[in-house]
Amino acid sequence: MLTDRTGTMTGNDGKIRLTTAQALVRYLCAQHTVVNDETCRLLTGIFAIFGHGNVAGMGEALEDAGDALPVLRAHNEQAMAHSAIAYAKAKKRRQMMACTTSIGPGATNMVTAAAGAHVNRLPVLLLPGDTFANRLPDPVLQQVEDFGDPLVTANDCFRPVSRYWDRISRPEQLLHSLPQAISVLTDPADCGPVTLALPQDVQAEVFDFPVSFFAPRTHHFVRPGADADSLARAADLLRSSKRPLIIAGGGVLYSAAEKELASFAERFGIPVAETQAGKACLHWGHPQNVGAIGVTGTQAANELAESADLVIAIGTRLQDFTTGSGLLVRRPDCAMLSINVCRFDAVKRDALAVCGDAQRSLVELQDRLGAWSADANWSQKAAGLRDEWDRVYAAVTSDTGAARPSDAQVLGVISATFPENATVVCAAGGLPGELHKLWRVSDPDNYHVEYGFSCMGYEIAGGLGVKLALPQRDVVVTVGDGSYLMLNSEIASSVALGVKLIIVLLDNRGFACINRLQTSLGGKPYNNLLASSYTSDTAPPIDFVKHASALGALANKVANLDELATALRQAKNAERTSVIVIDTDPVASTSEGGTWWDVPVAATSDNAAVSAAREAYKNKTQQR
Repeated sequence: MLTDRTGTMTGNDGKIRLTTAQALVRYLCAQHTVVNDETCRLLTGIFAIFGHGNVAGMGEALEDAGDALPVLRAHNEQAMAHSAIAYAKAKKRRQMMACTTSIGPGATNMVTAAAGAHVNRLPVLLLPGDTFANRLPDPVLQQVEDFGDPLVTANDCFRPVSRYWDRISRPEQLLHSLPQAISVLTDPADCGPVTLALPQDVQAEVFDFPVSFFAPRTHHFVRPGADADSLARAADLLRSSKRPLIIAGGGVLYSAAEKELASFAERFGIPVAETQAGKACLHWGHPQNVGAIGVTGTQAANELAESADLVIAIGTRLQDFTTGSGLLVRRPDCAMLSINVCRFDAVKRDALAVCGDAQRSLVELQDRLGAWSADANWSQKAAGLRDEWDRVYAAVTSDTGAARPSDAQVLGVISATFPENATVVCAAGGLPGELHKLWRVSDPDNYHVEYGFSCMGYEIAGGLGVKLALPQRDVVVTVGDGSYLMLNSEIASSVALGVKLIIVLLDNRGFACINRLQTSLGGKPYNNLLASSYTSDTAPPIDFVKHASALGALANKVANLDELATALRQAKNAERTSVIVIDTDPVASTSEGGTWWDVPVAATSDNAAVSAAREAYKNKTQQR
């Protein structure tokens, strides 16, 4: 018999004896993709936190695989999955990572991240350990028992947040499940998280696998085309329009359709608004770019959306922040055209659906439109509104000398310090709204905000994933004190891995964004800011500088915007992760721009302010 690296050849029948874990790892190592005309690994690494449910199975296989599938040690399972998701987003879904955990809390810690990947249509392979398939030692440590169904384990929590889910109860099931898993991870329409639950006894069991199963495979990015009739109807709809507006979503970036979008918008004189996921489709200075759309949008984009006679949604799932909870788009006097590779998203808001890749569809649609263009007055209106918003930007980002600067002013300093070759990372709270409105994007990799799931705690872990994906860029993580306290463990990982981040921690002493929402709806400040959650004697006196230093980062606190600029330049030249803390105003936010967001108000209340807010809410819902 011939000995192979991770198994034993069983003869001349083309079989190799491997454990389930060894076979899984070997198969992953054999998967490749093409990026910029170069063949490279599809899965570039695996985050791992070992426990009794995976250390003897997956751990043994990964150790043996070595550099063929690099292992990265993390400090929190949710965080490492966030990092893997951010990596895939930064790689525009062309490459990805996996995560392995033990059973129980190690597994369920990843559920939140899986939901984020599901919402944002991002690929990640989750490999949680599971209980014994043979059930002989049940209940094992950390096992969740279902009193009526012994097949149910904690890993069933992943079912609703996975695009593909399987429990591998026999080694040979990998022959069917692994190709299915990879097909989902690489499919432009069905892309999302894949969960393969791995019972710990099955991980160590052997099977004689066909050697051919592990032959190298190269997965090519495909561009599904829309059918000719859909394109013809879309062209007719455009030709009948005088005031069209494009809403560009993340699908434009994942399709690498930035140039095609720019060409389409320029040729036909169509203004382009951007969703959170779609921001960076166009350079901020592009004449057709009117900025962010929706609840966190610019005055320019939202005013155009309110008077457009056709909205062209490209690669967006049209969530409520984009559509103003439905009021901003699909009005009776406004038609909707949706270009999306995913049928589920293409048909939303009763749109005329063009189900196809964004890049390919834009080229094919452009060829059908001939000499048509939008009304010249419409293009002039868009240019004027854009100029007005530029003046707003200058006003809200300028230094007023306030004791505590606004988020907008802090972002203005960061943008001025890193005008290019940097990626700003954020996720939740008030910062994403300010970034969406105000960040001036220089290139498609300049902006990375997770706002589909708006997951507090994503920021630092996400920054780690972005830096792993784009090591040549400066990665600037903007995070509020609330999100920082939720999940900061990957500062230690970034230091240990030598993956330098620049973290700007804006300390407004609590959950200021929700406090502002609470008071805007008539409520009193309650349980959001630390001052309204504790007495003055019990409010925690948090020293973020000492905390970040204890995790291995360089850390300091700055007193004003000038000191912030200096600290940012120092962090840019530093050898390891830096955390810069600055106190910010919890009340100030950019009031210009934006539109309505449907947040229900109590139908009855003894608080007169709440009752007044309820009347305003009723008026808005009646409009819809």
